[in-house]
Amino acid sequence: QVQLVESGGGLVQAGGSLRLSCAAAGRTTTNRIIAWFRRAPGKEREFVAIDTRSGSTYAADSVKDRFTISRDNAKNTVYLQMNNLRTDDTAVYYCAGRNSPPTTIWTSPLEYDVWGQGTQVTVSS
Repeated sequence: QVQLVESGGGLVQAGGSLRLSCAAAGRTTTNRIIAWFRRAPGKEREFVAIDTRSGSTYAADSVKDRFTISRDNAKNTVYLQMNNLRTDDTAVYYCAGRNSPPTTIWTSPLEYDVWGQGTQVTVSS
């Protein structure tokens, strides 16, 4: 069973940056992909970005010019670099994993079967 552990959240001023990490522990397989989601207060969980098995990445329109997803296979870790943060980026951020074909992009949280515990990101004005 794969376990995902997020870290790197915190409090930052608008315009600042944070880098979140999602470390995979336990049994890992090469056919799993990792995505980031977030849940803002009073809102549904929403897709943020995905790193596919083929190495391509995809991000939601609301963050694609500011957030970058990347992975370090040697460390079994996926990162979310968040720049130019805004107050509406305040949310709990989760990483999620699932088995997948190499290039499929899954954006619904219902498609994922493994989740981390979440890390809080708070952006102040």
